[in-house]
Amino acid sequence: MDNIGVTVLMPAYNSENYIEAAIDSVLRQTFTDFELLIVNDGSTDRTAEILHSFDDSRIKIINQPNGGVAKALNNGLMHANGKYVARFDADDICLPGRLAEQVAFLDENVKHVVVGSDAEYILENGEHLLNFRCLGYTNEEIRQRLYFYCPFIHSSVMYRRGAVSEAGGYSVHAHSFEDYLLWTQLAKIGCLANIPKPLIKVRYNPTSVTIDEKWRGIHFRRLKRSAIRRGFISPDEGNRLLDIIESQNTRKYKEASYYALCGKKFLTDNYQPAKAREQLTKAIKGYPFRVDNYALLVASFFPEKLIQWLHGRSPNRL
Repeated sequence: MDNIGVTVLMPAYNSENYIEAAIDSVLRQTFTDFELLIVNDGSTDRTAEILHSFDDSRIKIINQPNGGVAKALNNGLMHANGKYVARFDADDICLPGRLAEQVAFLDENVKHVVVGSDAEYILENGEHLLNFRCLGYTNEEIRQRLYFYCPFIHSSVMYRRGAVSEAGGYSVHAHSFEDYLLWTQLAKIGCLANIPKPLIKVRYNPTSVTIDEKWRGIHFRRLKRSAIRRGFISPDEGNRLLDIIESQNTRKYKEASYYALCGKKFLTDNYQPAKAREQLTKAIKGYPFRVDNYALLVASFFPEKLIQWLHGRSPNRL
């Protein structure tokens, strides 16, 4: 499959609840010159069975022992045939014109090495949560914020495969922010951009490896910030990050962090206080030891204008 226009690169680990919808959304793209490269990262549920239920020559499956997202992505990049690589997650949804719009952008903007987009965030059950707007769209806007905020939604990006190879791929030590570290390296090679419209739906769910970083703790955040500023993370730092993540990798903790994040978003990004209280109550019931959840629950009785004022004034956000 040489000279493919796009490789859609999807790592998958125990994604049986969502991966069929994710694959369907890729196969329905208006742009058709692509391969869908799925790296099954040692799944132990029905993920492999679902993958093999599809009969489409554009789907290519790689199986590997469980090694984490960065290893899965690097493995996929070694087998990718596309000029461009579109990252995508096994629990998200591609809108039909996503690939076409990003290919057109990169074809027309040859100095750009990566382009992302806005997104709609949805709950585990598919319910609308919020419309996310990127913090920067032009190369200049993104560079101004690059070392303060991650500029891209990882599953929304399309990048030039050669540029990522030149940048060294994903760091296997940057646990949970391997993408952010890569963007700092790509910024040394070319221009960065976001398309100001939603091209994907991102699904929050309790099994995700990504949780609200406030729940990771200050030591985690300091290690991450230091690595981003340096553009490098050592194996020892990576092991320390992994120890933190693994200590929190319990169903109880991850579900509580999921409900807390959804409650916060229903309050600050999509003002629905009743739904915010419902989610925050579940978070507190599951993990009653975080004061911030009680503060958010009290804030859910405040009027919207006050919530937005507090959200804007808080250095850590609500």
